Amino acid sequence: MSNPKIVNGDYGYVLEDVPHLTDYLPDLPTYSNPLQDNPAYSVVKQYFVHVDDTVPQKVVVHRDSPRGIHFRRAGPRQKVYFDSDEVHACIVTCGGLCPGLNTVIREIVCGLYHMYGVKRVLGIDGGYRGFYARNTISLTPKVVNDIHKRGGTILGTSRGGHDTSKIVDSIQDRGINQVYIIGGDGTQKGASVIFEEIRRRGLKVAVAGIPKTIDNDIPVIDKSFGFDTAVEEAQRAINAAHVESESMENGIGLVKLMGRYSGFIAMHATLASRDVDCCLIPESPFYLEGEGGLFEYIEKRLKEDGHMVIVIAEGAGQELLSETMQSNQQDASGNKLLRDIGLWISHRIKEHFSKQKKMTINLKYIDPTYMIRAIPSNASDNVYCTLLAQSAVHGAMAGYTGFTSGLVNGRQTYIPFYRITEKQNKVVITDRMWARLLSSTNQPSFWSAKDVIEDKKEDIAKVKKGEEPKNQLTDDGNCADDLVAEKECSFVEHRNYKIVYRRYASLFFLVGVDNDENELAILEFIHLLVETMDRHFGNVCELDIMFHLEKAHFMLEEMVMNGCVVETSKSNILAPVQLMDKTS
Repeated sequence: MSNPKIVNGDYGYVLEDVPHLTDYLPDLPTYSNPLQDNPAYSVVKQYFVHVDDTVPQKVVVHRDSPRGIHFRRAGPRQKVYFDSDEVHACIVTCGGLCPGLNTVIREIVCGLYHMYGVKRVLGIDGGYRGFYARNTISLTPKVVNDIHKRGGTILGTSRGGHDTSKIVDSIQDRGINQVYIIGGDGTQKGASVIFEEIRRRGLKVAVAGIPKTIDNDIPVIDKSFGFDTAVEEAQRAINAAHVESESMENGIGLVKLMGRYSGFIAMHATLASRDVDCCLIPESPFYLEGEGGLFEYIEKRLKEDGHMVIVIAEGAGQELLSETMQSNQQDASGNKLLRDIGLWISHRIKEHFSKQKKMTINLKYIDPTYMIRAIPSNASDNVYCTLLAQSAVHGAMAGYTGFTSGLVNGRQTYIPFYRITEKQNKVVITDRMWARLLSSTNQPSFWSAKDVIEDKKEDIAKVKKGEEPKNQLTDDGNCADDLVAEKECSFVEHRNYKIVYRRYASLFFLVGVDNDENELAILEFIHLLVETMDRHFGNVCELDIMFHLEKAHFMLEEMVMNGCVVETSKSNILAPVQLMDKTS
């Protein structure tokens, strides 16, 4: 693998640059960009992107923070490295379906044709294996004219089938010099390997990726295309579940949405609906029975409202299924095949209430998974797909390669493949968005007191042995300054506060405490609170923490309302617990 291109500047500026054809072909000729003679762009002032334009990964920083990581800004350059007549491009779609695939295909073809005068574009049929096992489709603006109105992909798709040597041989034999690869993290990993092999052979071939996942779990970028459409379409299923549950005595509407490892669709669909009483996602574990469990909460909602709606992501609760079912099966892309959590939990809910015999329920289970991903993209996703596709075209024509086009802080950028594939984006349950969801649904945390106490004991035992506690706080990517988590904070090293912090930090958002600026202060608040409770109450369980932290929260809120706290400084955040310590 080639080394990352890192450019360091003043004040902590870091550019994670993308490869360029001239990195290994230094004598390539350049050409004037055809856009300068295009009447559609003649009135655009400063249309070409400056070579030094970059976009910061983080826009919320502290006063003394370093400038941090930047990515190269996407867009057309004054000079291009391909003559229009020499370009022979190809497009391939891989992995599962997603709204917007056809829009991306259309805009790559039309962008190449109308902006750069490229006439030869091939569609690779059937995913990666189509490079060496299938026919190709000649793509022109006429062929792709109205495909954005259809779901799926006109090129077909598949999982697996990645044979690097055969793929690059096919690219070389066909005379292809621009490759556009549309797919998720597995597909982008494959694209990275293709780029490395092309580089090794010294071929003048630009490889550009367009990230695709309906789950929105690709890191770095603001969102993935098709996500907005998925959230919008999920409303139909949630509305149906709400109508069904509301029309029956003790009605329960259970909706399973996509989200293998990340619960973004479930979270955003829940927030958009406002009819959901409980949202379960992979990032937030839950348990069924006992005090504070899901069954207890369902019973409470039914007694109070007579009905409820539950939304569950497909990857949620898999650890519960693993207790009764074992599955190590994988699909062709290497993804673990998940058990149907929706069907399983619906059976468990019915079984629980049939044993109770205190309450008869009517449960309706709705699984709209394939309905959501097979539809055409909505208006906002169509616009987004257009920007992604055109950015990829501009990048390839400018000689950039081994990159993915993506939106970072509202700006189109070029991102190295390794940044897209190094990890998965997940819901941060210490973030304000999850706090908003909890405020909307009024659901409990589902953390059991036993879990809190056992984890706490385990961490203390590890510290005594000189080992690092498993729940030591690290930067989850939610902190504005990457160095904040590295500051000395001894209490984090000795206690398990991460679980407590995740569940209850959301209380502070209601009174304006900024999680980005005061994360350590909030953690210290929780630390002092637990220390105070240890002194006065001995062993601490989650219910104690919940009671006293909510008490402290209301004290803080009252102080804000009475004007005693003007700004959310560290000392003001700590004031209520210090007062509690004196009065306990």
